[in-house]
Amino acid sequence: MGAILNRLAKGSSHPICIHVADDGSCGKTRMALKKASREMPVQILHHWHEDKGFRKAKILNRAVNACQGDYVVFLDGNCLPHKDFVRDHMAMAEKGYFVQGRRCFVRENQVDALLEGRTSLARLMLSGKVSGLLKSFRLPKPIVKVNRDMYGLLGCNLGVWKDDLLAVNGFDEDYEGWGREDSDLGARLYNLGLSRKMVYGRALVYHLNHPENKRDQLSQNDRRLKETISRGKTRCSNGLVKESSESTESLQ
Repeated sequence: MGAILNRLAKGSSHPICIHVADDGSCGKTRMALKKASREMPVQILHHWHEDKGFRKAKILNRAVNACQGDYVVFLDGNCLPHKDFVRDHMAMAEKGYFVQGRRCFVRENQVDALLEGRTSLARLMLSGKVSGLLKSFRLPKPIVKVNRDMYGLLGCNLGVWKDDLLAVNGFDEDYEGWGREDSDLGARLYNLGLSRKMVYGRALVYHLNHPENKRDQLSQNDRRLKETISRGKTRCSNGLVKESSESTESLQ
């Protein structure tokens, strides 16, 4: 987390606020954030809930509800942003679209050396220890593909207008356990009428590989995603606002 905040602090542009959505980490994260907040040029808000399994959607919604800006950029806690990450996302933002940046991958056995300063991203890239190398370079001009495909919907590098997040009611908190919560959000944004800008050569992130999360609920999440797509859903009921199906009728 400290490395991510450090890169954001040294970036060419800064967000108006950084919201850390913490899915039940230990106290070390809070201490690191308190230390970083003294050096950051912008406010950091820490949103935390108890560790009761993979509940990414729930804590992201809490953070989104607290966002005061018009545009929300999502960055995972295992992704180092390029120095122009924020500036690129703001340049790509356009009404009627959400922006999907790409990612390259730093080998798991190189992550500690990178974070401890014993190597650099440039050195790892030159030595072939970063995969998806073509997605690691900031190009003179971005390559933008506008589509409404389900392929490549990722929450780790995503820019969405706050009004659009409100319109689809944010992330569906019925998704628990790893997988498909980001795809479900993207599907509902498509159903709302938006298209995706898939961007290459801008808004770069460097994914720090790590052991995979358990995927024991993936088949259930796959079924939920298929239902969202087949029904053309735009809103979830268990999202930013909890929408009960129950009703109250006055008998007077």
